[in-house]
Amino acid sequence: DAFGSSLRGFGINLLVSDVRKTVDFLNVVFGIHSTRVSDDFAIVPYGDQGFMMHSDAAYASNPIHALIPETPPRGGGITIHLYDSDPDTACANCANVEAVIMAEAKDKPHGLREAFIADHDGYVWVPSRPLA
Repeated sequence: DAFGSSLRGFGINLLVSDVRKTVDFLNVVFGIHSTRVSDDFAIVPYGDQGFMMHSDAAYASNPIHALIPETPPRGGGITIHLYDSDPDTACANCANVEAVIMAEAKDKPHGLREAFIADHDGYVWVPSRPLA
């Protein structure tokens, strides 16, 4: 109750097929340490922000449960940008988890070095850092 009532501003909640697997992916690839991890829920702090993850089962009575695709990928159309994560390190860490590097780390004309990495659910994570 205290956590829920403390939320303000903008929030993201990802529905994932396996909370613990996604927690492991975020830890190994990006060094992100989630809190309150269970089979159904996790809080994912990142910098001075954060987001939540819920399992499909935890959302069984929620109206958006019917929108979960029966076949992957479920994350189509969204990119999750992690602006304080090194893309080269993240790509190197992908060898240790189930992930697909969609685009290797590259300097982009908009002033960032970025990579595009899909997790086991098809969510695309974009680690990036400013160009020097």
